[in-house]
Amino acid sequence: MNKIKFERNKTSSSIVLYSLYLYFLGLSLRNVSKALIIFRDEKRSHVSVWNWIQRFGSSQIYKRKRVTAFIIDETIIQIGQKHFWLWVCIEPVFSSMLGIYISEERNMLVAEKFIRSLVSRYGKHTIYTDGGTWYDEACNIIGLKHYLHSSIEKSLMEKVNQFLKDMIESFDDYYPCIKQKCNLFHVYNWIQFFVSMYNDTIVNNNHDFLLKEVNIILN
Repeated sequence: MNKIKFERNKTSSSIVLYSLYLYFLGLSLRNVSKALIIFRDEKRSHVSVWNWIQRFGSSQIYKRKRVTAFIIDETIIQIGQKHFWLWVCIEPVFSSMLGIYISEERNMLVAEKFIRSLVSRYGKHTIYTDGGTWYDEACNIIGLKHYLHSSIEKSLMEKVNQFLKDMIESFDDYYPCIKQKCNLFHVYNWIQFFVSMYNDTIVNNNHDFLLKEVNIILN
């Protein structure tokens, strides 16, 4: 993903990130536009907000690229009062995130569904995990090689998971949700927002920029 630049439209990156954050929390385009005026004294149309959102679509976040292998792990996240599993896949050479998935259960069926979505996007590749039995079963069904990840791959995955948790905790201790039987679409979009930010820092070696912009949003 190309480095985020907004100078042409004279809109600071912190305003764009703040707008996306509000939108992925569940606000409508028009309400995001109103919030910018009230809380940031920035007048931007709902059309401008929509254009910014398009830049963070899944086709932009997960651009097709050379993939050497899949490193997959799952971690618990809290959404409202319930706990869910967040599945994450990263590429070991380029260190970019290739996909995410949210589920209530952690089993072979969920692992298979997530892996098939990765294969559909990037093709078949060897999978490295922490050794959960659900991965072995899913890989056998799909016909993929499966190995335990090395200490280096484990460290890389832990770094990615920690990044997501740090970004989440910067806003809140959990993903807020008050809807009954929510389809979690807004949470998925919110996480993809952070994934987009992460992949941008990987491409541009721009981690300091990201932390600076996040702090601006919070303050």
